[in-house]
Amino acid sequence: MGSKNKLKRFKENETFKNVFQPTRDELVSGEYALKGHWNETYFKNDNPLVLELGCGKGEYTVALAKRYPDKNFIGIDIKGARFWRGAKTTVEENLDNAAFLRTQIELIDFAFEKNEVDEIWITFPDPQIKYKRTKHRMTNSAFLKKYKSILKPDGVVNLKTDSEFMHGYTLGLLHGEGHEVLYSNHNVYKQEGSPDEVTSIQTFYESQYLEKNKAITYIRFKIK
Repeated sequence: MGSKNKLKRFKENETFKNVFQPTRDELVSGEYALKGHWNETYFKNDNPLVLELGCGKGEYTVALAKRYPDKNFIGIDIKGARFWRGAKTTVEENLDNAAFLRTQIELIDFAFEKNEVDEIWITFPDPQIKYKRTKHRMTNSAFLKKYKSILKPDGVVNLKTDSEFMHGYTLGLLHGEGHEVLYSNHNVYKQEGSPDEVTSIQTFYESQYLEKNKAITYIRFKIK
């Protein structure tokens, strides 16, 4: 994507009422106005709140918002030019139950209050395979602690990935730390019983993986 195009998207994001772009300082000050008040201030209802972390173009956020009008969805990514597409679609289609937050995932606990979130989706994250990149792996112990701090006691996390490494690493960690694995599948499109919301929604890259016969894996779990 050219820098001109990126700038255009950044500018357009600023006009969308459903896009929020707090500064790092604003978040870490602990005084971010929407923290603990997303439903009350923005969505203006008390429906379940669902986050998609590393939402990319926002395809999953948009599809889930259409599928579940009685839930509120927030797609989160540091790359605003990328989620511009999802934000624009939700504005054009008047999807009032979807919003986008531009921030780093490691600041998630500064953007949401304890027990504010019902569910988290992590879709096709970078597996960060090299050992020195472990700290950036989105299902490592440090990240799980952050997710637990904002999830309700019965909140769940969904991981959908094309990376067998990420799937295996996460399963091993969940079992090793005593978390509760609710469902696990090594190939959601080949094995029966896969949840419909996992197989009926596909991102652009996912459809490319499937064309190459790459297995898509899925884990649903609770953090203890």
